[in-house]
Amino acid sequence: MAFDLAVNTTAVQSAITDGSSCAKPSSEANQERPKPCCVCIDEKVARDECMLMSAEGPSQCAELIQNYKACMKGFGFNV
Repeated sequence: MAFDLAVNTTAVQSAITDGSSCAKPSSEANQERPKPCCVCIDEKVARDECMLMSAEGPSQCAELIQNYKACMKGFGFNV
């Protein structure tokens, strides 16, 4: 049995960047806090690119990692 696993990467990328794939929280208390996937996207991308492309890894990307952590903390997430 064969499966067609073709993925529309353009649709996936646009859903990631515009937040349309983020489901709305069901309770009123959770509506004030967004999902972690939907915040700090620019900081996350910069951190990930640095980690993947740098020869020294975390030591070379420390400032970007701290920027991401500070951004997430601003939304109430402890990373």
